[in-house]
Amino acid sequence: MGAYTQILYQIVFSTKDRTKSMIPSGQESLYKFITNILKNKNCHIYQINGVEDHLHIITHLHPKIALSDLIKDIKIASSIFIKAENLFPDFKGWQDKYGAFTYAYSSKDNLIEYVKNQKEHHRKTTFKEEFLSLLDEHDVRFDEKYLF
Repeated sequence: MGAYTQILYQIVFSTKDRTKSMIPSGQESLYKFITNILKNKNCHIYQINGVEDHLHIITHLHPKIALSDLIKDIKIASSIFIKAENLFPDFKGWQDKYGAFTYAYSSKDNLIEYVKNQKEHHRKTTFKEEFLSLLDEHDVRFDEKYLF
């Protein structure tokens, strides 16, 4: 018997030191590259988007994929791709940490819209404010001195 799951994740991670290095001209190429990583791992990608200092991925994980392994693979492969393609000249890598939050499948459409509108959202809200809000919304305990 197979595994039947429907776990909707929002994965969020930032550039190293939250530098604003992901210039708009290279973002679409990066998103396509990450989408292919997810597809190759049999994960369903719903939306990917971000701004210069971080990105959001909405996905369903294949049951055989460990979340931490997937994120590690995305970060390593995309760092190599970014440097090889010279997408973001000031890119120094990804931060070590990440956030991953689960949602009810019924929240999918609202979540996709939220991620689609990242550029508009971040005209008013910083990455730090957004990330702290996500942690609070999902009742994740944290010590702020270790977050940023």
